[in-house]
Amino acid sequence: MATKKKVKPAKLDIGCGKNKKEGFYGIDQYPMEGVDFVMNIGHGKWPIDSDSVEEIHCSHFVEHLTADERVNFYNEACRVMKPGAKMTVITPHWASNRAYGDPTHQWPPVAEMSFYYLSQEWRTAQAPHTDKKWNPKGYSCNLAATWGYSFTPDLAMRSQEHIQFALSNYKEAAQDMICTLTKPQV
Repeated sequence: MATKKKVKPAKLDIGCGKNKKEGFYGIDQYPMEGVDFVMNIGHGKWPIDSDSVEEIHCSHFVEHLTADERVNFYNEACRVMKPGAKMTVITPHWASNRAYGDPTHQWPPVAEMSFYYLSQEWRTAQAPHTDKKWNPKGYSCNLAATWGYSFTPDLAMRSQEHIQFALSNYKEAAQDMICTLTKPQV
């Protein structure tokens, strides 16, 4: 259930649960302590003004959305972000049992490839069928992505060469993916 009034928050912690990040407005679908706005973030237009948000944080939230809800989420996040704003997305790595062990996680698991689709330029060249121009359920966002990983403690102490080999070849090497998405300056 969405809040009725429009808000102009500076920073959003989406899917915060009861662990809202300090200095952020908390958004969640459940009315837990610390949640400022209760809404279903995966559907429809958010009651937030365009170009009004400086920063978005969402930790272990996106994997709970269906594929269609993820598209809506990224489109709306991009719409409300100010030019130059950043969004941090933390999800379980797809090759970690953390990604598929929780029965509330949706298929497909979040993978590195999914972040490419958030770039308008990449979609135009590589996957135009996923863009709103051709597909009414497609992406309209334009976000630049960079990402890294959190590793198991024993692997984190190894050389970069060993870590890269493990990441490419072993299940459970990475625990989480940490992605920074940036809305381009106009």
